[in-house]
Amino acid sequence: MRLVLAAAFWAAFCLNAFGAQVSADSTVDAVTVFLSGAEVTRLAKVHLDKGEHTIVVRDLPAGAVPGSIRVEGRATGKLDIGSVDSATKLLQRAESEATDAQRKVLESRIQTLKDQKTTVAAQAQAAKTQKKLISNLAQLPTRPASQSEPATSVDDWTKILGFITQASADAGKLALDAEQKTRDLDRQIADANVQLSSLAPARTEQTEVRIHVIAQSPLDADLSIHYQVPDAHWAPLYDARLVTGSKTEPPKLSLDRRAAVTQRSGEDWTGVTIALSTARPTDGSSAPDIESQFVDFEPEPKPVAGAAPPPAPTLMAKRAAAPENDAMAELLEKPDVPVAAEETVAQLKTAPFDATFEVPGRVTVPGTGEAKRVLLSSEDIEPTLACRSVPKLDTNAYLYANIKIAKGTPLLPGTVYLFRDGTFVGTGDMPLLRPGEDHDLGFGVDDQVKVKHAVLEDKRGETGLISTSHVDSRNFQVNVKNMHERAIDVRILDRVPVSQNDDIKVEATGRASPEVQDVDAKRGVIAFDAHLEPDEEKIFEYGYRVSWPAAKSIVYGP
Repeated sequence: MRLVLAAAFWAAFCLNAFGAQVSADSTVDAVTVFLSGAEVTRLAKVHLDKGEHTIVVRDLPAGAVPGSIRVEGRATGKLDIGSVDSATKLLQRAESEATDAQRKVLESRIQTLKDQKTTVAAQAQAAKTQKKLISNLAQLPTRPASQSEPATSVDDWTKILGFITQASADAGKLALDAEQKTRDLDRQIADANVQLSSLAPARTEQTEVRIHVIAQSPLDADLSIHYQVPDAHWAPLYDARLVTGSKTEPPKLSLDRRAAVTQRSGEDWTGVTIALSTARPTDGSSAPDIESQFVDFEPEPKPVAGAAPPPAPTLMAKRAAAPENDAMAELLEKPDVPVAAEETVAQLKTAPFDATFEVPGRVTVPGTGEAKRVLLSSEDIEPTLACRSVPKLDTNAYLYANIKIAKGTPLLPGTVYLFRDGTFVGTGDMPLLRPGEDHDLGFGVDDQVKVKHAVLEDKRGETGLISTSHVDSRNFQVNVKNMHERAIDVRILDRVPVSQNDDIKVEATGRASPEVQDVDAKRGVIAFDAHLEPDEEKIFEYGYRVSWPAAKSIVYGP
């Protein structure tokens, strides 16, 4: 009797200490997606009696970061939230419970179809055996008659041949029917297997959250469970649609800002509100790039020395981390300017080091990794058109649209899809552009601007009577003609060698002088600018002369 009372007392003590267990179903309500990872908010409703309780939520994916789980709540009475514990377990998913009956039906159907296929296989085997017997029977007329057996009359042979013909036809129909049934059964089995594989697994790894609470009175509570998942991200995308205009119509450019959201967190985000934090992805470009070219003396042979010892690990680590640290320092030096969104599809909230776009409405993003595109904003920009060509590398002229970012609308780095007069011309990259900054977007080859490149002189010789020196002379001619109905600005890019030694002299030659030296801070890169009216042609003649002592040899860089 004492043991029974002790057990009852211990049970009551445990119930009072740990409280009653209450299971709660939750649904994803809001998600904030970052460059890498996302924060998910789930909502759950529970009814609690007075006392201590443990609310168990089993909906979280296995990939939820344990340390990021936190719980907030509102209740109709006083509710104290104590500890929040989590563990990864093999649990029965709510959606799989709903599909268990369907799973059993499909499994039973597959087994029935397999049994029918076995029966049809027996039918096909019977038809095959029947054909073999009929084939043996058809050989009877060719066999010699036995002296002990009576001769077969003509009528008997006629009946036998008729039977063989009918039996062969019946066997053929039986075999054909078996073949058709087998194909149909195989198709039905395959379809049923596809349906079965598409059902949610019976058990899956999920995160179970146990929330210990104390209710001061009977109440209804709304809980918010926040947690981080690593396998999710978003990337900015842009659609730039350029209308080049005509002689009387100015060019126009429409810029749509979009975002591609992908996630494999282990759960679907169905009908949720989404906020997107800033990210800085980049991609390729359009026109060919031109680098500096250097000229220097050919290095003299030197004795081979032993290999130097490798840098210390700490020094190597500092060298490896330098680019990343420089990039972070640049980011900290150039924070996003806080601005308010004006007349945009998505609301933009900025802080000193990040910005967040709040996508309007509710969005569904499957957990399969399939990209979900959302529109953030759309704006019209007045572009300035110009052409750019690097005839030494490519004689095509590329059309560029210079855009200037309006106040209060910063652009984040991302891929831009380029359309010119309704035709897709390729992709480019959009850098980080703050209000007031401008950028040139390349829109492919402009066939209405013709560029020709010719080498007028390319020779090597010597100068001087007593102390001779070597000389390289190279001169070029570039013809540019505007075939448009309106005027356009054209920039021709080229390069001249850059001396790395005082004894190597580089002099500019030719009639034309470049308007810009060291373009984009690249030594030796030069630019010739021209404003061409319709049908106007301009010729640039330019070059360089490189001289150095005769006792030396030089090498040109790339």
